Amino acid sequence: MEPLDEHEARVLGALVEKQRTVPDTYPLTLNALVAACNQNSNREPVVRWGEHEVQQTLDGLKGRGLLRFVHPSHGRSATRYRQVLDESLGLDPTETALLAVLLLRGPQTRNELHSRTERYSDIGDVDAALASLADRGLAERRPGAREPRWVDLLTPWRADAPRSGGSTPYSGAEPPQSRPRSDLDDRVAALEAEVAELRSVVDRLRDLL
Repeated sequence: MEPLDEHEARVLGALVEKQRTVPDTYPLTLNALVAACNQNSNREPVVRWGEHEVQQTLDGLKGRGLLRFVHPSHGRSATRYRQVLDESLGLDPTETALLAVLLLRGPQTRNELHSRTERYSDIGDVDAALASLADRGLAERRPGAREPRWVDLLTPWRADAPRSGGSTPYSGAEPPQSRPRSDLDDRVAALEAEVAELRSVVDRLRDLL
């Protein structure tokens, strides 16, 4: 498979994350997907993208067979978007969740991956899933400054770059420094999920009117 660029990686990662953490809002509308790409928590780097560039990415992913458009039906007024990366690569739910975290956050330790996939639904044996991804050439374990880190091989431009502050592509202000996840991060993530769900409810109400 051809490498994913910065936009493709973020869009696919965000779609998988929302599919697995707030399934009631999935598939996502364009507005909800833009918000998911730009959210401050569980993202590295933080970006500020507009609808136009996200829409261009969606069109490109559809052409690559990694995404499907769900056109309005049964009174719905907005097109929605769903990822098929898992179908395209034959991934199970745990493998898909791990790849999503790597696409959204970059290189991660085994413990970071285990912690950050806990909130995803239907998570199985993380170590077995990582071994499977490595066997299939989709991820690999590399030495790190303190401990080994896993990198996805769908974004080789990021896997070979410093974890933060180096040549990693970035849109916006200075990239945030890595720090341990806090209770505030969890609360922000929960609030963002609630906002996304409210957006979905508004979309459904608009479809009924």
